Amino acid sequence: MSPAAPPRLTGVGMGPGDPELVTVKAVRVLREASAVVVPVLDSGETGRAEATVLHHLDDAGTAARVERIVFALNERENRSRREAAWDAAGARVAELLREHGDVAFATIGDPNVYSTFTYLAQTLVPLLPGLVVQTVPGITAMQDLAARSGTVLAEGTEPLTLVPVTAGSEVLRDALAGPGTVVAYKFGRLAGQVGAALRETGRDGSAVWGSALGLPDERIRPAGHPLDGPLPYLSTLIAPATRTRRGGKL
Repeated sequence: MSPAAPPRLTGVGMGPGDPELVTVKAVRVLREASAVVVPVLDSGETGRAEATVLHHLDDAGTAARVERIVFALNERENRSRREAAWDAAGARVAELLREHGDVAFATIGDPNVYSTFTYLAQTLVPLLPGLVVQTVPGITAMQDLAARSGTVLAEGTEPLTLVPVTAGSEVLRDALAGPGTVVAYKFGRLAGQVGAALRETGRDGSAVWGSALGLPDERIRPAGHPLDGPLPYLSTLIAPATRTRRGGKL
């Protein structure tokens, strides 16, 4: 008799919002999983990851395996409340893993880039000895914005810096003062400070930004367009490196 397979948790990247940007592998993993977890707010609206999952699991048999679990997605001030929400969510996912053996967790973007999946996995590892954690990569918001705006993220030896503006506008300003392309995530509520940092570093004429990529309320603004914030929390900005000639930084 073969030993029972260890429980398996798979973080599946659902991209920034457009269902067509989900990989073939991600769709297969979702359809084969015994249960699919989608993170939602306690206010009850359909989340971005959930909407994308339901687009691909469109028949009753597969959609019925989707479980909505409340995560503290918008709790950033009260650490104890946030961790209590993570613990409650982790306990429920642990139940699903014990019951089904394999669970897919759908997350916007990529599960290894500023994702709730990271905290879930850290919560579950001590609860389920032998738990196998794996991920399926997803298209990121910076890739989608680069494609939609015609912006090159990196050439030759240019560095590419990704900054969550929740770390503070000074961190962004320091990155903008450097030589490469800078991508800013989660800057909507601090759009005014981001605009000031762009102007101070001479980057305001080339930066592009967007929000709700791939969704009906999508907003994409071309290079030089002012930041007329506040903007949605999940807004993305690309400030490309200065390039003077083809292949100049090879």
